Amino acid sequence: MSHINTDRVLRPSKGLISLNLGELWRFRELLGLLAWRDILIRYKQTYLGIAWAVLQPVLTMVVFSVIFGRLAKFESWGAPYAILTLSALLPWQFFANALSESSNSLVASARIISKVYFPRLIIPISAVLSGVLDALIATAILLVLMPFYGVAFRPQLLLLPLFFLAAFLPAFAGGVWLSALNVKYRDVRYIVPFIVRIGMYVTPVGFLWQTLLPEKWRLLFHLNPLVGAIDGFRWCVLGEKFAPWWPGFWMSIGVTFVVLITGLIYFRQTEKTFADLV
Repeated sequence: MSHINTDRVLRPSKGLISLNLGELWRFRELLGLLAWRDILIRYKQTYLGIAWAVLQPVLTMVVFSVIFGRLAKFESWGAPYAILTLSALLPWQFFANALSESSNSLVASARIISKVYFPRLIIPISAVLSGVLDALIATAILLVLMPFYGVAFRPQLLLLPLFFLAAFLPAFAGGVWLSALNVKYRDVRYIVPFIVRIGMYVTPVGFLWQTLLPEKWRLLFHLNPLVGAIDGFRWCVLGEKFAPWWPGFWMSIGVTFVVLITGLIYFRQTEKTFADLV
């Protein structure tokens, strides 16, 4: 009988150029299992379970509609304030939840990281992907409410997946950065909730930035990568009047790719230390 050499050492590849997407594809089943695990953990031992995916955006929509629509009387350009808000809440809440989950994903997976090799990038990816189910449920609620508020279905609705991608990429980019930083600097877990809380007020979820922001600040405001995604969602749902300001939209996309590329570089440079630090 021939001898089979089992003394095989698996090491992560080095550098951003060796991102090795083929390896990520080979571990796609693990990616799916981890994403499903994150969904189950999120709703484990909750009385309402996945119903929170409906209640969270709907209750927030009601609060924002009352505060900004009725009390503050912010301009809505004739659109129902509930739909104006809900169409922005979809990308924002996906981003906020994905950033919170992915930032702590490596530390939460310490046991498997320290025992077996697999592409570590799978962990923050799975944490972000676990929020897609909630986003799909919230989108279904939006589509149900649109006829109730007299909002017609438009061909632009077919472009929603593209603008969802515009929300997915900054969530993934931020998750890559923060998950890697959190391994070494545990203060990150306290900083992320603060970022999410402040981000809600500097992102146009409950208002139209076009009616409040002076023109000289427009481009600077689009350094927030969620602005482009939210404008895109509102355009798809509410029509041409709400079309994104395209120079700002492409700036948001550019910022996203800068954060993503630098995050991947940092992640690849530090992942060899994850097993020792977690």
